[in-house]
Amino acid sequence: MQITFPKKVVLITGAGSGIGRAAALAFAREGASVAVADITEAAGNETVALIEAAGGVARFFKVNVTKAAEVENLVKQIVETWGRLDITLNNAGVDNDMAPITETSEADFDKVIAVNLKGVWLCMKYAIAQMEKQGGGVVINTASALSITVVPGASPYNASKHAVAGLTKTCAVEYGAKNIRINAICPGVIRTPLLENHPNLPELEKSLLPLHPIGRLGTSEEVANTILWLASDAASFVHGALVTVDGGWTAQ
Repeated sequence: MQITFPKKVVLITGAGSGIGRAAALAFAREGASVAVADITEAAGNETVALIEAAGGVARFFKVNVTKAAEVENLVKQIVETWGRLDITLNNAGVDNDMAPITETSEADFDKVIAVNLKGVWLCMKYAIAQMEKQGGGVVINTASALSITVVPGASPYNASKHAVAGLTKTCAVEYGAKNIRINAICPGVIRTPLLENHPNLPELEKSLLPLHPIGRLGTSEEVANTILWLASDAASFVHGALVTVDGGWTAQ
């Protein structure tokens, strides 16, 4: 089955870089109109420019996913622009400074939970409401291998991603009968700008490689390929799933 998205409207949060940008480019390449949402204007506009240079259709929307009014307005603007919202990838996320819980600040915890959990909750709330009105849609959340396992020193991040897994399953049960499919992807360590710009990349990579039995880290494009499959009719009976894209990390 060919995976294409003509006449589909796709919202991607955190689309200014990494997995979000790769997914935006991939959806646009397959015919979708893409709402590129990000808190950073320059990065979001760069993603739009890349899509348009390749002949695709996209528009940038600045949004802070932790603010209900902004997320509600985002969905409203998308519908005003294209008339509907078929697919949403709730991908915006942040990580925390690595430290045991006794040395983790309340501010760090609040920031991670606000973006990674509340942001996904708000985006689901308003996207699903629109999908109900139009008779269906697809929701994909960016969870993590750390929705299934944990790493020490990342208690806020681990907690947020475990919660996204629970949120995904809960809403899948609530909305499956309404023609709204809801799943999450669980990437392992992916070569995103956040990783590539780490000041001690060689040592970091050396420590991360053994987590992945496949023997390497993943790419944003590999995750985007899985996202497109999940959003397509080829995955029509996949619902409430946590789909790992982790090079075997969580199989150990």
